[in-house]
Amino acid sequence: MVVQNIPVRIDRRVRTECRALLDAGYGVTVICPKERPDEPDRHELDGVVVRSYQPPPATRGLVSYLVEFVACWLHTARLSVRTARAEGFDVLQACNPPDTYWLLGLLWKLRGKKFVYDQHDLCPEVYEARFGRRGVLHRALLLLERATYAVADRVISPNPSYQEIAITRGRVPAERTTVVMSTPDPAHMKRGKARPELRGDREHLVVYVGIMGPQDGVDRLLEAAEHYVRALGRDDCRFALLGYGDSLDDLRAQSARLRLDPWVHFTGRVDQAELGRWLSTADVGVTPDPPCEFNHRSTMNKTLEYMAHEVPVVATDLRETMRCAGPAADYVPDGDPVVMAKTIAALLDDPHRRARMGAAGRQRIETELAWADQARRYVGLYEALR
Repeated sequence: MVVQNIPVRIDRRVRTECRALLDAGYGVTVICPKERPDEPDRHELDGVVVRSYQPPPATRGLVSYLVEFVACWLHTARLSVRTARAEGFDVLQACNPPDTYWLLGLLWKLRGKKFVYDQHDLCPEVYEARFGRRGVLHRALLLLERATYAVADRVISPNPSYQEIAITRGRVPAERTTVVMSTPDPAHMKRGKARPELRGDREHLVVYVGIMGPQDGVDRLLEAAEHYVRALGRDDCRFALLGYGDSLDDLRAQSARLRLDPWVHFTGRVDQAELGRWLSTADVGVTPDPPCEFNHRSTMNKTLEYMAHEVPVVATDLRETMRCAGPAADYVPDGDPVVMAKTIAALLDDPHRRARMGAAGRQRIETELAWADQARRYVGLYEALR
């Protein structure tokens, strides 16, 4: 498996996929960036061989992105050769973003290997959501996506909406696509003992989990927090923002500008254990992603993780979010920050309703969205490739 945008230890989807393959008797090697500079080049995690490389420094701008893509591609190609010599492999699974590993897949197909495209994001839609425009780069992303679809022996889609894109825009035959949702494994992700100290000196804890980019709406959550504190006159809630991304520095500056630092806490990147502690303490989880085609089509991992931990959700009224969360969430039209603040306040004031919503979310994770069903489809795809 190839992962470029995140170290495997904190990539829940990839780790659960690895676990499913290991349980079915497969050997798995993951190639990914190092989580820390002193991480060994080769180590094992949960029975998986991890071959990692030092990523380029995080920067901004088109040139720096191109340098990152090229450097990571070359590292991955080098380590794929090392994997072939040491562990051996039959299938190369590339997890996007970015959509640059079709060429590596093609080269290995010439050596008799299979290529699986595990599409985590719609890169052209992400670009449009981030920058609000199309153009040469948007067309280039479409071409990279199209090449990846064309080379792949199988395409894994995280929901039916992405599968529709693969079949229509990607021209992938339906029989070569499989939907494997990024649902949490309820046996490994569940509510534990609350940690009251995470609330600070506040009565309630509201959390956001995930990447913090321009398309993720965390700035709207900060605006909602300001309305909660100032307009509603409430001093009873801590807002914990768990994660990292291109917008993290801007969001910290926004929090300071709005004089929200006494109520807002940024954790930075968190691992699964720390995530579990925060979600086991949280009263409400927020999915503030603004409406756009990308967000309407995407299944938000954070929403599913809130549900697994019995945390009621306040979310923008996005199509895929509403399909997955159902009664486990209260929905905010267009993600309006004022309405979001009022919705959060109403939920915090109604513990019985929070409990009902949390139980409904957990039930959906255990039944309609059960990982066991997703794992069977995922492993079935590999059985078909054999």
